[in-house]
Amino acid sequence: MPEIIPIGGGKGGVGKSFVAASLGALIARQGHKVALIDLDLGASNLHTVMGLKAPAVGLGDFFSKQVENLADVAVPTPVANLFLFSSCQCSMEIANIYYAQKVKLIRAIRNLSFDYVLIDLGAGTNFNTLDFFLTANKGLVICTPEPTSVENSFRFIKAVYLRRIKQIIKQHRFVPEVKAAVAAANKKVYTSSELIERVQKYDPEKIPALKKRIGGFEFKILLNQMRKHADAALGNKMEAICKRHFYSPFEFIGNVNFDERVHEAVYHKDLFVTRFPGATTAGELKSVAGRLINHADIENGP
Repeated sequence: MPEIIPIGGGKGGVGKSFVAASLGALIARQGHKVALIDLDLGASNLHTVMGLKAPAVGLGDFFSKQVENLADVAVPTPVANLFLFSSCQCSMEIANIYYAQKVKLIRAIRNLSFDYVLIDLGAGTNFNTLDFFLTANKGLVICTPEPTSVENSFRFIKAVYLRRIKQIIKQHRFVPEVKAAVAAANKKVYTSSELIERVQKYDPEKIPALKKRIGGFEFKILLNQMRKHADAALGNKMEAICKRHFYSPFEFIGNVNFDERVHEAVYHKDLFVTRFPGATTAGELKSVAGRLINHADIENGP
């Protein structure tokens, strides 16, 4: 199974596609075979960020069974070892993917023969986005320092956390009173704390195992588009708050400064880390990539 890193966040425009493409390129340059999967279904543009024309093949062919294996829709990129799985040619209704299609895709992603798989997700907290974020045992949350982005990031984290708890309860043996709380979720909106309290009340012996399973998913937090007036310690503060309120582990992995040349790179359909490799922002992205794959020396890579 490859190392899967879903990249999400509660708000649009925070730079998820930019970060996904940059990290994918930087990790691939270390000699790792990397897959970039565009799961911003209905608003796919990762190919543009990569400087590619709309690929002739993609996830639509996999969903329609034109190809049997997901790997057959991989498209080479200008970066060696980096391959794109695009959803830009899917139907306009692809954002409302069926449950069976979602399960099929998640299984296929887990079976890909790549070292790393980076998943670029759309904004928001719909069930499909949350389930794709939970494809692996860790995920990267992208946020900007604006209050609205921070607020939406916390909302996204809460939604992922609640979704994970519901998955655990559905997949394991709990008493009927606990199972009923999840089954009735559409009628009564339970918070993660309320569900845990219900387990504590009706099935207390399951609490240690529940907390252990919740703790099996790790959140990484990255602050993008940082400006001079922004609080440089904001990421650490977000990490501390999350650690106080959730049982999952959280790690702030770095700030990435705003650089006007990012827009220039996108306009020219070129990767920023390729066009401006010596920029401070490129160096910060290298550091983040190193922390993600546990290779600190990536900072000194090409």
